[in-house]
Amino acid sequence: MNWDQIAGNWKQVSGKAKVKWGKLTDDDWTVVKGKRDQLVGRVQERYGIAKEEAERQVSEFERNYERNQETLDATGRTR
Repeated sequence: MNWDQIAGNWKQVSGKAKVKWGKLTDDDWTVVKGKRDQLVGRVQERYGIAKEEAERQVSEFERNYERNQETLDATGRTR
């Protein structure tokens, strides 16, 4: 899976992202709108972490999303 698939489903995915990164404001989410680089930058800024750590967190979120989608596919449920 790539980020384009997450961006394409951003309305559904954003709820989970908001739970993970609760410090981001509504304005932050408006700017992010499914853009990976914007999410990394906002996470870095709001949490005061290095870019590499923000990248790691976003990559982990992406992998978890992918695993969840594969589980749904394996059980025959639709997305």
